[in-house]
Amino acid sequence: MSANYDTGPVHGGKVGDQPPAETIETYRVGEQRELVVTRERDRFGGMKFGSAFFGWLTAMGTAVLLTALLAAAGTAIGLAAADNGVVQDATTAVTDTAASIGIAGIVALLVILFVSYFCGGYVAGRMARFDGAKQGVAVWLWSILIAVVVAAAGALLGDQYDVLSRLNGFPRLPVNEGDLTAAGIVTAIVLAGVALLGAVLGGRAGMRYHRRIDQAGLSR
Repeated sequence: MSANYDTGPVHGGKVGDQPPAETIETYRVGEQRELVVTRERDRFGGMKFGSAFFGWLTAMGTAVLLTALLAAAGTAIGLAAADNGVVQDATTAVTDTAASIGIAGIVALLVILFVSYFCGGYVAGRMARFDGAKQGVAVWLWSILIAVVVAAAGALLGDQYDVLSRLNGFPRLPVNEGDLTAAGIVTAIVLAGVALLGAVLGGRAGMRYHRRIDQAGLSR
């Protein structure tokens, strides 16, 4: 009499009902990756104002470069001052009359502002690794803080301390009495909103680079 060996599943069910070993291993690797990333985020996440400061520097440098190139190419009428060829401040330019600057100039300024702060947010998100949106907000907060400090220094000590004006950086705050109009306030809000949107999206884009590294490093 021959022995009868049962090769079926121990806990019942059919053999075909069991998931492949490769699927189980892939699930375990993905679960481990998420666990590691979550643990690292809990410890190293949050706003990193040091990284955000370098992001703000990147945003300012990009804004100056792009605005200078745009003015040199002559594609934004009214962006360059007629007397000395220096690019005017973005807030002042946008609040000018439509006849002197035009819709194309306004759109160009908004695009430059968005791209500049996208680059700044990307640098901050790439450096901080986690919470890219928060790093973008931190870049934007640096711009507001420095704009307030520079505007206060310019109002108290004179225009020679208006560093952003000398560097042609933006956005600046309309602190002069003639600039505190409804149009000036709305313009400042629009510029701040565009800068914030660009910084947040850039921060998220910079963070995604590290997620790809984590995925590659913890995969089989």
